[in-house]
Amino acid sequence: MSTSVGPIDVDALRGRLDRAGAVAAAAGVDALLISPGSDLAYLLGVGGTSFERLTCLVLPVGGSPVLVVPKLEAPGYAGLPTGELGVEVATWVDGEDPYELVVRALRESGRVAVADMMPALHALALRDAIGGEQVLAGPVLRELRMRKDAVEVAALRKAGAAIDRVHARVGEWLRAGRTEAEVGADIAAAIVEEGHTTAEFVIVGSGPNGASPHHSLSDRVIEVGDVVVVDIGGPVAEGYCSDSTRTYSVGEPRFDDVRSTYAVLQAAQQAAVDAVRPGVTASEVDAAARSVIADAGFGEYFVHRTGHGIGMDVHEEPYIVGGNDLVLEPGMAFSVEPGIYLPGRWGARIEDIVIATETGVESVNNRPHELVVLPA
Repeated sequence: MSTSVGPIDVDALRGRLDRAGAVAAAAGVDALLISPGSDLAYLLGVGGTSFERLTCLVLPVGGSPVLVVPKLEAPGYAGLPTGELGVEVATWVDGEDPYELVVRALRESGRVAVADMMPALHALALRDAIGGEQVLAGPVLRELRMRKDAVEVAALRKAGAAIDRVHARVGEWLRAGRTEAEVGADIAAAIVEEGHTTAEFVIVGSGPNGASPHHSLSDRVIEVGDVVVVDIGGPVAEGYCSDSTRTYSVGEPRFDDVRSTYAVLQAAQQAAVDAVRPGVTASEVDAAARSVIADAGFGEYFVHRTGHGIGMDVHEEPYIVGGNDLVLEPGMAFSVEPGIYLPGRWGARIEDIVIATETGVESVNNRPHELVVLPA
């Protein structure tokens, strides 16, 4: 079984495979072993699905890639331009040893990088079969994946526009007397209607639930005066994800401090976006948002990092957090999403996906940032 992520750009994939080998060599790695998931989708255009049977892309430095796949699942990979990409397909059937096929595909096995999310069932079996040293492939692949090329940027723009269309419709469903779960179900359907393949996540945090950053959905009935955090996203056909948060009020907010506090949050989010440009560190962007919130007296109520990278995974490198001295480069895409959470009362968050450009920053989300007051 495999999962395609949209039209395959052979030139883009060939370039990624070549760069993966070069980055691996520079890191002192003899080969990459990539199991089904977003890394495989990035390199081959098909993510696949991991079962108890081994599927593994073997990418030896200086050698030809080999896709080891169970014969019964090979039809799911039949659409891949393996010939054009120079990828050999090695199939196996039950009763044969697939790990031996991996060993044969390796030119050297002194230091092999294994996909971060490879199931232990296979990672441990490969360790025994290969010997030598195994390390994580994440540090190698992140050097490729966190710098988006033109094809990826276009997909992120498409995803951003699609989720913006959903936020523009939230007033159709969010009103007093409905539960968070009912509103969330309508939003999930709209995420697909507006161009995503699925709704990856839906957060509707109303009233005190909005003070929990990763609250999902509940049977709480939304009330007049509630402040509601709506954080939503999902992948488009190309495999790239959206993720955007806006904060709403059902009628005028019941607490007197909502508008003044929200103004602080809005200023913090804008300060962080304005700070994004090549040469600035991830930590400096985090500080730009955090300092505004702290200076206003709400520092203890901003309880998470300012952002996370995004691409084929909703959360990936780079992470916009204090202590991360990674220097931003053109093509790096990530969220900017400060929040203020007042336990037992209400919370708010504003989130856009932005991309560092040669001269500054581009946001793929363009809905207004003001508190949206809806009819009750």
